[in-house]
Amino acid sequence: MLDLAIVGGGPAGMTAGLYATRGGLKDVVMYELGLPGGQITQSSEIENYPGQKEIVSGMELMSNWPEQSKAFGLKHSMNEVTNITKSNKIFTIKLANGDEIEAKTVIMATGSKPKKAGIKGEEKFFGKGVSTCATCDGFFYKNQEVVVVGGGDTALEEAIHLSHICKVVHLTYRGDKFRASPTTVKRVQALENIKIYFQTVVDEIIGDNNGVTQVNIKNNQTDKLQELKLGGVFIFVGRDVLNTPLLQENGSFLCDTNSSGEVIVDLKMQTSVPGLFACGDLRIDAPKQVVCAASDGAIAGIGAISYLS
Repeated sequence: MLDLAIVGGGPAGMTAGLYATRGGLKDVVMYELGLPGGQITQSSEIENYPGQKEIVSGMELMSNWPEQSKAFGLKHSMNEVTNITKSNKIFTIKLANGDEIEAKTVIMATGSKPKKAGIKGEEKFFGKGVSTCATCDGFFYKNQEVVVVGGGDTALEEAIHLSHICKVVHLTYRGDKFRASPTTVKRVQALENIKIYFQTVVDEIIGDNNGVTQVNIKNNQTDKLQELKLGGVFIFVGRDVLNTPLLQENGSFLCDTNSSGEVIVDLKMQTSVPGLFACGDLRIDAPKQVVCAASDGAIAGIGAISYLS
């Protein structure tokens, strides 16, 4: 039986494992199907992580985290967790391969995934011109024109990244001013090949068997349509948490959540179920920043030690 099972290998999960094992827990396993690092590895530019003076990619920022998190005995299992239940103070972790693992305590750190914008043609052309990762797909549009959808920090940071690759970046946002930090906004405004469209939405994504060929954008004040002949659409409109169906059984959540599926926790990352912790993007009111996820993970790891004591 494990002392602690950690589900998710992003900044929150790895930090939880580091603090839990360094704090004395012996049998701690982090379940992460792929390589540890989380969604942040897809970010092209990180400039606000404390102690990191130079602007680096998410992959570069996370490069040393796995080795450090394993230094005190954390084990990494590349198995997919499909469900978590609790009975008689013991958690059962069900894996996709059919195995069932028992644990005394569990930390959920499953993160989030990009939201869909609900644009006509978005689903049809996803992976064929529509993307949510500029680092992954930006190179395919070298010296071409692309559209970026969104007005937050991620959208603007990815637009900046694309501006170094693409001929023109059309940045569309439905509001009248960006939600991103002032510093990021200034950087975007200083780049001549980023064309900004406020109060504008992507009305339709059009293409053929080879992928996207055209994007129609519409001013939401005048309803004026404009056709853009291009092949790349990058969408950054927020994130959805990833906790289902892991915490569900017979349609009910194991612990308390809000209407968006975010897990309700206290200041110690403790859920409504004793011994079950949630941290990072998964929890309510998560700022969705790497430094905050790491902090959450440290708190959850310490909390697990306290619970088992």
